[in-house]
Amino acid sequence: MAKILVTGAAGFIGSYVVSRFAERGDEVTGLDNINDYYAPELKFGRLRKQGITATEVGVAGELSRDNFPWYKFIGSSRWANYRFIRMNLEDTDAMSMLFANGGYDIVVNLAAQAGVRYSITNPHAYIESNVDGFINVLEGCRHNKVGHLVYASSSSVYGLNGKVPFSEHDGIAHPVSLYAATKKSNELMAHAYSKLYGIPTTGLRFFTVYGPWGRPDMSPFLFIDAILHDRAIKVFNNGDMLRDFTFIDDIVEGVVRISGVTPDGNPEWDETHPDPATSTAPYRVYNIGNSQPTRLMDYISCIERAIGREAKKDFLPMQAGDVYQTYADSTALAEATGFKPCTPLQSGIDRTVAWFKEYYGL
Repeated sequence: MAKILVTGAAGFIGSYVVSRFAERGDEVTGLDNINDYYAPELKFGRLRKQGITATEVGVAGELSRDNFPWYKFIGSSRWANYRFIRMNLEDTDAMSMLFANGGYDIVVNLAAQAGVRYSITNPHAYIESNVDGFINVLEGCRHNKVGHLVYASSSSVYGLNGKVPFSEHDGIAHPVSLYAATKKSNELMAHAYSKLYGIPTTGLRFFTVYGPWGRPDMSPFLFIDAILHDRAIKVFNNGDMLRDFTFIDDIVEGVVRISGVTPDGNPEWDETHPDPATSTAPYRVYNIGNSQPTRLMDYISCIERAIGREAKKDFLPMQAGDVYQTYADSTALAEATGFKPCTPLQSGIDRTVAWFKEYYGL
């Protein structure tokens, strides 16, 4: 049994990861600030599944020392080994106290300001959460001898890289959104702390995650909602895009397995031909993707089949910050953990549509 801190515990991926660790008997602390980037009701719904009620957490909105409850641990009614705390990663003093008293063996940092397009209009939110918040996580690990830091990166770091499939051994010098740049910064910051202080760190580049309880700003939610309500869906780049859609269960399996694989440095690392995925320091980066890129129009067809209705389509040009395709090479993950994402897209879409209808009473 390990003592594990999971940040972003009310988020899409984080809520699933918390459940997996708690169910296997680990002592888990979940952290989230319950911001209003998207409808907080969905976050409260995920918390209810964990045995945490909204009345205990407090209302959504700004979290400050004057709000109820300020950094109060809330025990789960579902798992005796799980507790939740509402906290901002950017609160340096509070994060320092949390780490000092937590005694964590593993930290899984999934908290971040998400969304590529949102970063175009709200850049400061990304620096505050994804950079300022992440340095507090790194400092907490540094000063409290955390055995392994696992953190969320993103497939968006590949940016203008045209070589497919995307490999962790490829360079990531040209991100095309501030969101991607902050995720690349996380990888650079993690490497610096691994090298300076010997902290084992593992970055996970997620590829287009979807599934039940997903984010409402992502295309599955937007498309399903529009089709069910007879509204047109927005199809960017006139449908000429590819995405490596990865079902949430596969993402969580990868996160949980990799948390038990602590990097110890690559003894064959060559400074004259440096490998971006490894280092002489205890540092590693992995892709987690289905390795089966799907054309946007085929993806829409999967949703149409699951719903039993054809979508109205509004064809639009490529949006700023988007990339033409994503395609994961997940070989390294399979070699390290014995697991490779494999959920067929139609199966995952069917489950997502069924959840959506049930959750919204449609």
